[in-house]
Amino acid sequence: MRTQIEIVAVRGRSPRVAAVGGLAARQTGVETVHLISTAATPLGGDTIDVRVVVEAGASLHLTTVAATLALPARNRPDSGMTWDIEVGAGGRLHLDPQPTVVAGGADHRTSTAIVADPSATVIVAEHAQLGRSVERAEDVERARWQGALRMDVGDGPLLRHRLGLGDPAGSGHRAVSSVLRYPDAREAAVSEVAYATRLELAAPDQGSPATLTTALGSSAQHTRSLADDLDLAALAAR
Repeated sequence: MRTQIEIVAVRGRSPRVAAVGGLAARQTGVETVHLISTAATPLGGDTIDVRVVVEAGASLHLTTVAATLALPARNRPDSGMTWDIEVGAGGRLHLDPQPTVVAGGADHRTSTAIVADPSATVIVAEHAQLGRSVERAEDVERARWQGALRMDVGDGPLLRHRLGLGDPAGSGHRAVSSVLRYPDAREAAVSEVAYATRLELAAPDQGSPATLTTALGSSAQHTRSLADDLDLAALAAR
Protein backbone atom coordinates (compact mmCIF):
# COMPACT_ATOMS: atom_id res chain seq x y z
CA MET A 1 0.00 0.00 0.00
CA ARG A 2 1.15 3.51 -0.78
CA THR A 3 -0.08 6.27 1.51
CA GLN A 4 0.26 9.94 0.59
CA ILE A 5 -0.52 12.88 2.86
CA GLU A 6 -0.19 16.60 2.11
CA ILE A 7 -0.75 19.27 4.76
CA VAL A 8 -0.44 22.98 3.96
CA ALA A 9 -0.61 25.48 6.82
CA VAL A 10 -1.70 28.98 5.75
CA ARG A 11 -1.66 32.02 7.98
CA GLY A 12 -5.16 32.98 9.14
CA ARG A 13 -6.83 29.87 7.66
CA SER A 14 -7.42 26.25 8.55
CA PRO A 15 -4.73 23.87 7.24
CA ARG A 16 -5.43 22.31 3.83
CA VAL A 17 -5.26 18.52 3.96
CA ALA A 18 -5.25 15.82 1.28
CA ALA A 19 -4.81 12.10 2.05
CA VAL A 20 -4.99 8.75 0.24
CA GLY A 21 -4.10 5.31 1.56
CA GLY A 22 -3.81 4.09 5.14
CA LEU A 23 -3.65 7.42 6.99
CA ALA A 24 -6.02 10.33 7.38
CA ALA A 25 -5.44 13.80 8.81
CA ARG A 26 -7.83 15.64 11.11
CA GLN A 27 -7.67 19.21 12.32
CA THR A 28 -7.99 19.05 16.11
CA GLY A 29 -7.17 22.66 16.98
CA VAL A 30 -6.71 26.05 15.37
CA GLU A 31 -3.15 25.14 14.37
CA THR A 32 -3.09 21.42 15.27
CA VAL A 33 -3.44 18.39 12.99
CA HIS A 34 -3.42 14.72 14.02
CA LEU A 35 -2.59 11.84 11.71
CA ILE A 36 -4.97 8.90 12.17
CA SER A 37 -4.51 5.33 10.95
CA THR A 38 -7.36 4.06 8.76
CA ALA A 39 -5.72 0.74 7.81
CA ALA A 40 -2.94 -1.56 9.01
CA THR A 41 0.13 0.23 7.72
CA PRO A 42 3.06 0.06 7.35
CA LEU A 43 3.31 -3.61 6.45
CA GLY A 44 6.22 -5.04 4.49
CA GLY A 45 6.26 -3.33 1.09
CA ASP A 46 4.25 -0.28 2.23
CA THR A 47 5.41 3.29 1.78
CA ILE A 48 4.10 6.40 3.54
CA ASP A 49 4.91 9.83 2.09
CA VAL A 50 4.01 12.94 4.07
CA ARG A 51 4.48 16.41 2.61
CA VAL A 52 4.19 19.37 4.98
CA VAL A 53 4.24 23.01 3.89
CA VAL A 54 4.09 25.80 6.46
CA GLU A 55 3.65 29.01 4.52
CA ALA A 56 5.05 32.39 5.57
CA GLY A 57 3.76 33.47 8.98
CA ALA A 58 1.74 30.28 9.55
CA SER A 59 2.00 27.84 12.46
CA LEU A 60 1.41 24.09 12.60
CA HIS A 61 1.56 21.49 15.36
CA LEU A 62 1.52 18.05 13.75
CA THR A 63 1.30 14.82 15.74
CA THR A 64 -0.32 11.37 15.65
CA VAL A 65 -3.18 9.82 17.58
CA ALA A 66 -1.29 6.61 18.39
CA ALA A 67 2.03 4.89 17.89
CA THR A 68 2.93 3.58 14.43
CA LEU A 69 3.41 -0.21 14.28
CA ALA A 70 5.64 -1.52 11.48
CA LEU A 71 4.97 -5.20 10.70
CA PRO A 72 6.63 -7.60 8.25
CA ALA A 73 4.61 -9.04 5.37
CA ARG A 74 4.70 -12.67 4.36
CA ASN A 75 7.16 -12.10 1.51
CA ARG A 76 9.12 -8.98 2.54
CA PRO A 77 10.10 -7.24 5.78
CA ASP A 78 10.80 -3.70 4.59
CA SER A 79 8.64 -0.59 4.79
CA GLY A 80 9.39 3.10 4.66
CA MET A 81 8.14 6.55 5.62
CA THR A 82 9.30 9.90 4.26
CA TRP A 83 8.66 13.41 5.54
CA ASP A 84 9.16 16.26 3.03
CA ILE A 85 8.92 19.54 4.94
CA GLU A 86 9.06 23.22 3.94
CA VAL A 87 8.76 26.10 6.41
CA GLY A 88 8.49 29.64 5.07
CA ALA A 89 9.55 33.01 6.45
CA GLY A 90 8.34 33.45 10.02
CA GLY A 91 6.62 30.05 9.91
CA ARG A 92 6.50 27.79 12.96
CA LEU A 93 6.41 23.99 12.88
CA HIS A 94 6.26 21.54 15.78
CA LEU A 95 6.32 17.92 14.57
CA ASP A 96 6.10 15.39 17.40
CA PRO A 97 4.53 12.06 16.38
CA GLN A 98 4.00 9.15 18.74
CA PRO A 99 6.73 6.45 18.63
CA THR A 100 7.29 4.06 15.76
CA VAL A 101 7.38 0.47 17.06
CA VAL A 102 9.08 -2.02 14.75
CA ALA A 103 7.87 -5.58 15.31
CA GLY A 104 10.18 -8.58 15.18
CA GLY A 105 11.14 -9.46 11.61
CA ALA A 106 10.28 -5.99 10.26
CA ASP A 107 12.78 -3.56 8.69
CA HIS A 108 11.47 0.02 8.73
CA ARG A 109 13.25 3.13 7.48
CA THR A 110 12.32 6.78 7.86
CA SER A 111 13.68 9.79 6.04
CA THR A 112 12.99 13.40 7.01
CA ALA A 113 14.07 16.31 4.79
CA ILE A 114 13.46 19.89 5.95
CA VAL A 115 13.99 23.15 4.09
CA ALA A 116 13.39 26.23 6.24
CA ASP A 117 13.66 29.97 5.87
CA PRO A 118 16.29 31.48 8.22
CA SER A 119 13.50 33.27 10.13
CA ALA A 120 11.45 30.09 10.68
CA THR A 121 11.07 28.14 13.93
CA VAL A 122 11.29 24.36 13.65
CA ILE A 123 11.00 21.60 16.26
CA VAL A 124 11.05 18.05 14.91
CA ALA A 125 11.01 15.02 17.23
CA GLU A 126 11.26 11.33 16.38
CA HIS A 127 10.92 8.27 18.62
CA ALA A 128 11.48 4.65 17.59
CA GLN A 129 11.55 1.31 19.38
CA LEU A 130 12.41 -2.23 18.36
CA GLY A 131 9.87 -4.84 19.42
CA ARG A 132 6.63 -4.95 21.37
CA SER A 133 6.36 -5.97 25.01
CA VAL A 134 4.52 -9.16 24.01
CA GLU A 135 7.31 -10.39 21.71
CA ARG A 136 10.03 -12.85 22.56
CA ALA A 137 13.58 -11.56 22.80
CA GLU A 138 14.70 -13.66 19.82
CA ASP A 139 11.98 -12.07 17.67
CA VAL A 140 12.88 -8.55 18.75
CA GLU A 141 16.47 -9.23 17.72
CA ARG A 142 15.27 -9.55 14.12
CA ALA A 143 13.75 -6.05 14.07
CA ARG A 144 15.55 -3.25 12.22
CA TRP A 145 15.06 0.53 12.11
CA GLN A 146 17.01 3.28 10.43
CA GLY A 147 16.29 7.00 10.46
CA ALA A 148 17.80 9.76 8.30
CA LEU A 149 17.38 13.46 9.09
CA ARG A 150 18.53 16.39 7.00
CA MET A 151 17.82 20.09 7.27
CA ASP A 152 18.75 23.05 5.09
CA VAL A 153 18.28 26.63 6.21
CA GLY A 154 18.08 29.08 3.34
CA ASP A 155 20.66 27.90 0.83
CA GLY A 156 22.94 26.30 3.42
CA PRO A 157 23.06 22.83 5.00
CA LEU A 158 22.44 22.64 8.74
CA LEU A 159 22.30 18.90 9.46
CA ARG A 160 22.94 15.50 7.87
CA HIS A 161 22.26 12.72 10.37
CA ARG A 162 21.59 8.98 10.26
CA LEU A 163 21.11 6.42 13.04
CA GLY A 164 20.16 2.73 13.10
CA LEU A 165 18.78 0.27 15.63
CA GLY A 166 19.25 -3.48 15.35
CA ASP A 167 22.21 -5.60 14.24
CA PRO A 168 24.37 -5.54 12.23
CA ALA A 169 24.37 -1.77 11.71
CA GLY A 170 22.58 -0.83 14.90
CA SER A 171 23.67 1.01 18.04
CA GLY A 172 23.12 -1.90 20.44
CA HIS A 173 20.08 -0.21 21.98
CA ARG A 174 16.39 -0.95 21.45
CA ALA A 175 15.05 2.62 21.31
CA VAL A 176 15.98 6.13 20.29
CA SER A 177 14.53 9.63 20.66
CA SER A 178 15.75 12.74 18.89
CA VAL A 179 14.72 16.39 18.95
CA LEU A 180 15.93 18.92 16.38
CA ARG A 181 15.37 22.50 17.49
CA TYR A 182 15.96 25.58 15.29
CA PRO A 183 16.90 28.21 16.27
CA ASP A 184 18.62 27.26 19.51
CA ALA A 185 21.86 28.82 20.75
CA ARG A 186 22.31 26.67 23.87
CA GLU A 187 25.61 24.95 24.51
CA ALA A 188 26.13 21.22 24.18
CA ALA A 189 25.30 18.96 27.12
CA VAL A 190 25.84 15.29 27.97
CA SER A 191 23.93 13.20 30.48
CA GLU A 192 26.10 11.87 33.29
CA VAL A 193 23.96 8.77 33.80
CA ALA A 194 22.59 7.74 30.38
CA TYR A 195 23.27 7.63 26.64
CA ALA A 196 21.91 11.09 25.92
CA THR A 197 23.43 14.25 24.52
CA ARG A 198 22.50 17.65 23.14
CA LEU A 199 24.78 18.75 20.29
CA GLU A 200 25.33 22.27 19.00
CA LEU A 201 24.77 22.70 15.27
CA ALA A 202 26.70 25.53 13.67
CA ALA A 203 24.68 28.24 11.94
CA PRO A 204 24.55 28.01 8.16
CA ASP A 205 24.93 31.13 6.00
CA GLN A 206 22.27 33.70 6.99
CA GLY A 207 20.84 31.29 9.55
CA SER A 208 20.99 30.71 13.29
CA PRO A 209 22.53 27.89 15.36
CA ALA A 210 20.45 24.88 16.31
CA THR A 211 20.62 21.82 18.56
CA LEU A 212 20.06 18.09 18.13
CA THR A 213 19.21 16.10 21.25
CA THR A 214 19.57 12.31 20.97
CA ALA A 215 18.90 9.62 23.57
CA LEU A 216 19.36 5.84 23.37
CA GLY A 217 17.82 3.32 25.75
CA SER A 218 15.61 0.32 26.36
CA SER A 219 12.21 1.75 25.31
CA ALA A 220 10.74 4.78 23.57
CA GLN A 221 9.20 5.90 26.86
CA HIS A 222 12.64 5.73 28.46
CA THR A 223 14.44 7.62 25.68
CA ARG A 224 11.75 10.27 25.47
CA SER A 225 12.21 10.96 29.17
CA LEU A 226 15.98 11.16 28.72
CA ALA A 227 15.62 13.56 25.79
CA ASP A 228 13.22 15.74 27.76
CA ASP A 229 15.71 15.98 30.61
CA LEU A 230 18.26 17.57 28.26
CA ASP A 231 15.89 19.48 26.02
CA LEU A 232 12.73 20.69 27.76
CA ALA A 233 14.20 20.93 31.26
CA ALA A 234 17.06 23.06 30.00
CA LEU A 235 14.66 25.35 28.16
CA ALA A 236 12.57 25.86 31.32
CA ALA A 237 15.69 26.83 33.25
CA ARG A 238 16.52 29.71 30.92
